[in-house]
Amino acid sequence: MLRGLIAFCLLRRPLVLVAYVAFLGLGFVAFSALNIEAYPDPAPPIIEIIAQRPGQSPEEMERYVTIPIEIAIASTPGLRYIRSNTVYALSFIRLQFEYGRDYYFVRQQTINRLREADLPQGVQPVISPAGTISEIFRYQLKGPAEMDVMQLKTLQDWVVERRLRLVPGVSDVLVLGGKTKEFQAEIDLNRMRAFGVSIPQIINAIATNNANVGGRTIAMGEQAVNVRGVGIVRTLEDIGNIVLSQQGGLPVMISDVAKMQIGFTPRLGIAGRDDTTDIVTGIVLMQKFERTMDVVARVRDAVARMNADGTLPPGVRIEPFYDRGDLVAVTVRTVLNNMLFGVVLIFVVQWMFLGDLRSALIVAATIPVALFLAVIITVLRGESANLLSIGAIDLGIIVDATVIMVENIFRHLAHAVRHELADRETRLSEKLHRILAAAVEVGRAIFFSVMITIAAFLPLFTMQGVEGQIFGPMSRTYAYALLGAVIATFTVTPVIASLLLPERVNEIETLLVRQIRKAYEFVLPVVVRHYGLSATIALAFLAIVGLLGTRLGTEFLPKLEEGNLWIRAVMPPTITLDAGMETVARIRNIIRSYDPVRTVLSEQGRGEDGTDPDGSFLAEFFVPLKPFSEWPRGLTKQKLIAQMSERLNREILGVDFNFSQYIQDNIEEAVSGVKGENSVKIFGRDLAELERLSQSVKAQIARVPGVTDPAAFNLIEQPNLIIRIDRAKAARYGISVGDVNAVVQAAIGGQEITRVYDGEMHFALTVRLAERFRDDVSAIRTVPVAVPNGDTNSPPTYIALTDLAEVSLESGASYIYRENSQRFVPLKYSVRGRDLGSTVAEAQAHLARSVPLPPGYRMEWTGEFGALVEAKKRLAIIVPLSLLLIIMLLYGLFNSIRDSLIALSVAGGILGLYVAGLNASVSAAVGFISLFGVSAMDGILLVSYIRRGIEQGRGSENAIINAGQTRMRQVFMTGFSACIGLVPAAVSTGIGSQVQQPLACVIVGGMFLSPFCSLLVIPAFSRMFMPAVPRTGDAPAGHAAVH
Repeated sequence: MLRGLIAFCLLRRPLVLVAYVAFLGLGFVAFSALNIEAYPDPAPPIIEIIAQRPGQSPEEMERYVTIPIEIAIASTPGLRYIRSNTVYALSFIRLQFEYGRDYYFVRQQTINRLREADLPQGVQPVISPAGTISEIFRYQLKGPAEMDVMQLKTLQDWVVERRLRLVPGVSDVLVLGGKTKEFQAEIDLNRMRAFGVSIPQIINAIATNNANVGGRTIAMGEQAVNVRGVGIVRTLEDIGNIVLSQQGGLPVMISDVAKMQIGFTPRLGIAGRDDTTDIVTGIVLMQKFERTMDVVARVRDAVARMNADGTLPPGVRIEPFYDRGDLVAVTVRTVLNNMLFGVVLIFVVQWMFLGDLRSALIVAATIPVALFLAVIITVLRGESANLLSIGAIDLGIIVDATVIMVENIFRHLAHAVRHELADRETRLSEKLHRILAAAVEVGRAIFFSVMITIAAFLPLFTMQGVEGQIFGPMSRTYAYALLGAVIATFTVTPVIASLLLPERVNEIETLLVRQIRKAYEFVLPVVVRHYGLSATIALAFLAIVGLLGTRLGTEFLPKLEEGNLWIRAVMPPTITLDAGMETVARIRNIIRSYDPVRTVLSEQGRGEDGTDPDGSFLAEFFVPLKPFSEWPRGLTKQKLIAQMSERLNREILGVDFNFSQYIQDNIEEAVSGVKGENSVKIFGRDLAELERLSQSVKAQIARVPGVTDPAAFNLIEQPNLIIRIDRAKAARYGISVGDVNAVVQAAIGGQEITRVYDGEMHFALTVRLAERFRDDVSAIRTVPVAVPNGDTNSPPTYIALTDLAEVSLESGASYIYRENSQRFVPLKYSVRGRDLGSTVAEAQAHLARSVPLPPGYRMEWTGEFGALVEAKKRLAIIVPLSLLLIIMLLYGLFNSIRDSLIALSVAGGILGLYVAGLNASVSAAVGFISLFGVSAMDGILLVSYIRRGIEQGRGSENAIINAGQTRMRQVFMTGFSACIGLVPAAVSTGIGSQVQQPLACVIVGGMFLSPFCSLLVIPAFSRMFMPAVPRTGDAPAGHAAVH
C-alpha cells in the first residue's frame, strides 16, 4: 500500500505540487479563522446564582434563601458540587457540573429548577454573567477635579455601561467603586411627633403620590387626544410638597417632618487606584465561547469612540489599564519566537549531519503541512488554539519521519552507480526508482513509529479535570500534526526530493558525523562483544537515574505566568469600609513602591451586583507588572513576592496576605470554591467550633517549612443589633409584629419606597430616620412606634421601641460556607520555596498529631493539591494504558514481546527535570507519555534493520554492528531534531512558557539521551536476548553490503 502511494506521487509530481500549494493556501485561510487564546479554560461548566435580600443577616440568608435554592437545584443532571457563600444580604451559590456537559443546557436546567425554589417574597435569584476567565478588559472612569465619584458613577451606570453592553460578544459590565445616587427623605422624629404623623403614614404618602395615570382618549374635533395625568416627582422640591395630612386647615407636608437631600445608597465596596482612594472602575465580561481578540478589539473601538464623539461630558474619559488582548499577544509572540527558533535549530541540525542544504529544505517542507492540517481540523471542530496546544508541539518530533526518509533517500542516491551515457529520461527514471526503493525501505518502520507516537497520545484524550482541559487540546493538536507529517512524508517529501536532489549526490560526511562515526565504530563492537557488562552498566545507570527521580518534588502544574499579581488581604472581620480604607491605602502605597509594578487597583468589599461575595474586611489588589526586560537585574517574580510579603506582614499588622495571579485566582476559586491556590476545608455543623478548629490549624500549619501566607476566614464575631419583639407586649397595645418590623426596616435600615425618574435614568427614593436618631443603641431604643387609634382625626400616640422589644448587641455569623449541603470553614495557604507534594504530606502528618477533630468533623485538602491527587489517580491508569498500546503496536511490528520492550527509555526525561531543577508534575507526566512514543522510533529502525540483516544471513553479531553503523546518522538526526525542537521552550522564561517547560525538559532530556541509548543499549540487549545466528557464507558482512 505504501509502495503504491509513493509510486503514484512520483509518477504525478505536478499534481502533488499543485495539491501541496493549494493545501498551504487553505491552511493560511484556516489560520486566519483560528481563534487564539492565551490559555485554555480549565474549569468545568460552572453556573453562579446570586440572590440578594437587603438587611438580612447571614443566618437568615442561609435559612430562607441559600438552603431552599440548594434543595431546588440538587437534582440537576450532571451536577457535581453545590458550593455557597452566604454573607450579609447576599447568597452566592456556585454550581459545578461534570466536565463535558453543555454549558447552556445546564444553565437552562438550573433556571428551570430555580422556579421551584420556595423563597421569601421579593427575592429573585439571577444567574451571574461572570465566568472563570470571562474578564477581558478593565478601565477607570476619570473626570475633572470638580466632578465627584457620585457623578462619575451615574455616568458609568447610565452611559458607559449601557454602551459597552451593546458591543457584540460582551455579556455584562461589572462596576466597582463610586457612590450610587439616591433621593433621601430623612425623618426628624421631633417634628414628626409635633405634627402628629407616623412613619407608615410618611411611607404611604410618598408611595401613592409618585405616579402618572392614563385617561384613555377623547375626541377633539377630528383628532383623538390621549389623556394623561402626570404626577411623578422629579425634584427634591416635588418630594417635599407631598401632603401627609391637614391640621387646622393647613397641610402637613413631607418637608415639614423630613429633610430632602441627594445622597447615596449604603456602600458595600470601595475601589482605589495608586494614590486615589475612591474611584469608579469597570470590568468588561466576555460571553462564553466568544473569540477573545475579536471582542477585545470591539471593546477598544467602543471605548475610543466614547472618548472622542462627545458621549461623555467634557473632561471625562475612559482609561483602560488591563486588556486581555495584550496577554494573548505576548503569549502568541512567545510561541512564535520559540517555534521559529526551533525551526532554525532543526534546519541547522540537518545541515550539520548531511552537509546538504537541499536536504534540510526538503525536511522543512513538512512543517507547514503538519501545522496547517492541525489548524484546519481545529477550526473545523470549532476549537480554539492556545499556548499549550500549539506552543508545546515539538517540531523536531513532527519532522522525525521526514528526517529518516530524506536521510535514506540521500544515502541511496549517494551510493548509486552513475550512468554517464544514459539519456535524461533514463537517468530520471533510475533516480525515481532509487527514491522509491529508499522510501519503501523505511516506510513500514516510519509508519509504525508515527502510529506509536500517536498511540502514546490517545490515552491523554481521556484525561479529565483541570489537566484534561489543559493538555487535551495539546494532545489532539499533536495527533493532527503527526498525521499531517506522515502524510507529507509519504507524498510530498519523495516528490520534492526528486526535484531538488540530483541523480547522484556526493555523500561527504561532515566533520561532526566523521567524529561521531570514528568513536562509534570503536565503541560498538566492544559493547556488542561484552554485552553482559554493557547491559549491567545500562541497568546501573537506570537505577541511579531512578533514584534521582525519587528525589524530585511533586506539584500539580507550574504557574501560568500572566504578567500580574493578585494580592488578597484579610482584615479583622468587624472592620467597616471607612475604617479599612486607610489600611488599604497603605497597602497600595507599599505595593506600588516596587519598580516592577505598573499600577495598583484595590477592591475592598463587594460590588452592588453581588458577583463577588466579599465583606468589608476583604481587600483584593490587582497589580499589573512591567515587562521582565524592565525589571531590576537579578529580580525574579518569586523574589518580588517574597520581598512584598515580608514587608507587608511586617508593616501591616493583623492582616493576612495571599499572593496569586488574576486569571489563576478566578480559576482556583471557581474549581475549589475558596479564594486561594491551596486550602484546607474543615466540615462540621457548629460555626464556633469550626472557627476554633480553623485557628488551631492555621497556627500549626504555619510551622511547616514551605507553607506561607496561611489565613483563616472568620465565620463569627460579626456584631448584630438584635431587636427581639415581645409578642405579648405588642398585642397589649394592639400592634402587630409586622408593624414593628416595618418601623425597624424603614426607620433604622432605610427603605426604598419608589423611584425618581430623570429622563432615561431613575434613582431610588428612600426613607429613614436622620442619623442622630439611629447612631447608637440608646437612640434606637427610643424610636417611636405609632399605636393604632380608631379616631382618624386625633393625632396618634407613640410608644418607644424598647417597650415592645429587647434591643441588644450580639455577636453573629459573618460568613457561612457550604458544600453539598454541609457547612465548612476554609483555611487558605501558599507553598513557596518547596515542592507542593512533600509540603502537604508533612502538614497532614503534623495536623493529624496536633489538631484532633471532634466526632462529626472532617478535614479535606483542596485546591492545587486536591487537583494533584485526582490527577495522580487518573495518570495511574493513563500511563500504563499508553505503554500497553505502544507495546501492542511494537509487537504487531516485530511479532515479539522481547523486541518490543527494548525500545523504551525515559531516563533522559528524569535527568532533564533534575538538571533543570523542576518538580514532577502533570506537565512532566505528559512529557513522559510523549517520550514513550517518540523514543520508540529509533528502536524500531535499529531492530528492524537488525532482523533484516539476520534474515539476509549476516549473523547476529555482524547484523547488530552493521545496523548500528548504517543507522547511526539517522538515529542522531532524529534524536537531536526532537531534542533541539523544544530547547527554546525548555529554556524560555517569557509569559506563557511555564506550563510547557517541564514537558519540554522531559522531551529534551529524553531525546538527547535517546541516540546514545539506541546506539549502545539496544545493540547490547539485542545481542543478549536474540538467539545467536551464525553468518552464512554468501552473505555480505560489511557496511557496503547494504547496497
